[in-house]
Amino acid sequence: MTPIMLIVAIGANNAMGRDNRLLWRLKSDMAQFRAATAGKPLVMGRKTFESFGRPLPKRLNIAISRQSKLSLAGAIVTDTLGKALAIAHAEALRTGAGEIAVLGGADVYAQTLPLADRLLITHVDDAPEADTFFPAIDPAIWSGRELSAHPAGPDDDHAFRVVEYRRRG
Repeated sequence: MTPIMLIVAIGANNAMGRDNRLLWRLKSDMAQFRAATAGKPLVMGRKTFESFGRPLPKRLNIAISRQSKLSLAGAIVTDTLGKALAIAHAEALRTGAGEIAVLGGADVYAQTLPLADRLLITHVDDAPEADTFFPAIDPAIWSGRELSAHPAGPDDDHAFRVVEYRRRG
């Protein structure tokens, strides 16, 4: 199976979103997100796909929805995570992508965390009110390495650091 990477921005309280929207404006992190997901098949929940407003370009967008007959322009829609990962795996083999990128939401992250090989997490220096949270990262399972740190500035509402976690063992 193709390696699976989860990519997400979270606050100090593991907050990810509120009202189906991101909590921060972090232009520097968006550039990192584009680079990390370029050319990779993307797996996400329907609400996450819809929150982008359009399909992410130059990447296969796979959306999971309980509505089996749903059609979303620019995405392949499937009704289970297993089917979504099978489609993503086939696409990765076809294109030579080194991994599958999982973009959320909370339910999709919770289901894929036990399957993931790598986490790319933007830790934002903020603990906002939210209605969507990322699962706890167990240090007995994951080993983290900071890749970069960014101060707050004109393009970034808050300071943040990007940490890559690899599964131990």
